[in-house]
Amino acid sequence: MEAFTQGVEDVLLALDNLLGSAFYFPYVLLGVGCFFTIYLGFPQVRYFKRAWGVLLGHHTRADAEGDTTHLQALSTALSGTVGTGNIGGVAFAIFLGGPAALFWMWATAFVGMTTKFVEVTISHKYRVKDDNGEIAGGPMYFMERGLNMKWLAVIFAGATILSTIGSGNMPQSNNLAEGLNASFQIPTWTSGLVLATLLGLVIIGGIKRIARVATAIVPAMGILYAIGAFAVLATNHHEVGPAFIAVFKDAFTGSAASGGFLGATFAYAFNRGVNRGLFSNEAGQGSAPIAHACARADEPVSEGLVSILEPFLDTLVICTLTGIVILASGAWKDKFDNEFDNFDTRFLAGVYTDSEPQHVASLHAYLNRVDAATVTIDGVAYDVAQVEQATGTFAVADGRLEGGDVTVLHKRSIAEEVRFLSAQGTPFSGMVEVENGALATPGVTLRGKSLVHSVRLTSEAFKRSFFGEYGQYAVTVGLVLFAFSTAVAWSYYGDRAITYLFGTRWVMPYRGAYVLAFFLASVLDTSLVWLVSAVTLALMALPNLVGIVLLCREMKAAVGEYWQGQ
Repeated sequence: MEAFTQGVEDVLLALDNLLGSAFYFPYVLLGVGCFFTIYLGFPQVRYFKRAWGVLLGHHTRADAEGDTTHLQALSTALSGTVGTGNIGGVAFAIFLGGPAALFWMWATAFVGMTTKFVEVTISHKYRVKDDNGEIAGGPMYFMERGLNMKWLAVIFAGATILSTIGSGNMPQSNNLAEGLNASFQIPTWTSGLVLATLLGLVIIGGIKRIARVATAIVPAMGILYAIGAFAVLATNHHEVGPAFIAVFKDAFTGSAASGGFLGATFAYAFNRGVNRGLFSNEAGQGSAPIAHACARADEPVSEGLVSILEPFLDTLVICTLTGIVILASGAWKDKFDNEFDNFDTRFLAGVYTDSEPQHVASLHAYLNRVDAATVTIDGVAYDVAQVEQATGTFAVADGRLEGGDVTVLHKRSIAEEVRFLSAQGTPFSGMVEVENGALATPGVTLRGKSLVHSVRLTSEAFKRSFFGEYGQYAVTVGLVLFAFSTAVAWSYYGDRAITYLFGTRWVMPYRGAYVLAFFLASVLDTSLVWLVSAVTLALMALPNLVGIVLLCREMKAAVGEYWQGQ
């Protein structure tokens, strides 16, 4: 099983290196957003007030064609974006890239407001009715009907189906189950089974039931989460200013080492910030236009205006709350006791400590793939030594490694108080095999102190308020609502992609597979799930970005016609 998991990991890493983690991806994503921002004259600023008016129904006829109101469409799309990306995704970005990653999440959101405006408007224009008389829309329809590129539409629809599982489903279930387990000790399979059942009951009702559920959940979850976040900021108010300063100071240089955090280069922080920003608000991914296509509107541009509010609320408000809470609390650079995932664990030859700057410099280069002779820490340049992965047989007595110049690296940090445990959870004694940095002895697991990420990091940050341990429950309850509503919304995106490719008769089998995947993801390795998410996200975004750029003139004409008619 471990060999199979490693093989899957290798394939996913290779795909991710070609797609979402490739050097060009952030530039393509931000480049398209910047192009449309300038081409359309900063619509995210000029039309911001108008967007709120349209959302409240001031500029739309009640009898306009569609299945949902503007508010319901926005709530459905927001429920798809306001999910674990806001709780676990922000924490994961900071874990990888430090404070600088948050800056690039903001940048992605600002230009993403325009990208969302464009993709929603064009998708709304080319929407159709399916065999059941319901509205169907999304990038696949403008690719076929507007661009006459059926092949690109098929690629996008196929990627959407994969992404509903890898982005909208699996990370939500996995983080939700982990959060309930951490706060209430509920077994991950139990929460996965119960919530998968509830998911099935909701999505079987189609878009109208999904929209009603989303409209009820989204405001409540936002308020509850904000209360917990402001409690942390009030308690750590003296660190809020320095947190914002660190975000801007490190934006173009990369984040320096601090505590257990071994630092991140500019390239790494930039890539992870943009990547996680896209995962959070989905601007450019092409998912939200599927929800907005069903809204009642006379003009496609009017629904596009409503979508401008999505990245603003999702990233510039909720993600900022999460990010500043994590930074101000200091939890992002502290080590916590946890069970080690094989995926995130490496044995290194030699003894390293994060209190020695030269060791930090060498490990910084190793983790961030820096090919340089020196690394600068706090203004001082240190020589970089070659870091080698350990291979060999090592003695363990009563759970502790005996001798051997070996350092355990877990979650991009030097692990402390490492304990080897048997399959029964008792301290292990005997010999362990390590091959190319990986533990190769079956039945042996590790526990110890290291950095944490995703939902666990956010939960630890929320504990650092006057609510104490109870603060984590705001994260847990928010996570349940966020993740569940996201999974609900993404099931609809998959419905529309299945309908486009195969017709409405295949929707129910898809829903069954979707619910099953939601349950299975609750017991999978967290880091592996995030890797699946990163790959499928890029598979959707790239065809969508190509499509909207090719229709740029049509978009500009539509905006001009809309304002002439007002």
